[in-house]
Amino acid sequence: MESIPRHDPQAALMSLEAAAASARGGFACLFSTADEYETALITERRAQGHYTQGRSYWPLVMFVGCALIVAGTVLLLA
Repeated sequence: MESIPRHDPQAALMSLEAAAASARGGFACLFSTADEYETALITERRAQGHYTQGRSYWPLVMFVGCALIVAGTVLLLA
């Protein structure tokens, strides 16, 4: 760590102000609103492939299962 000489308080103050400005810059937000952040987040996730929709067979399986249950009920009660 760099030591600050005590004989020049003006230089020490300027050095401290520069360090504070640099530290504040690290916490700055790139987005001015939450909508901008959400848009950028969704765009990045789409680029990574998070929202791709694969083929799902669950609706077909559920339909066939319900059809078999209805057919079985009709055959039992007939």
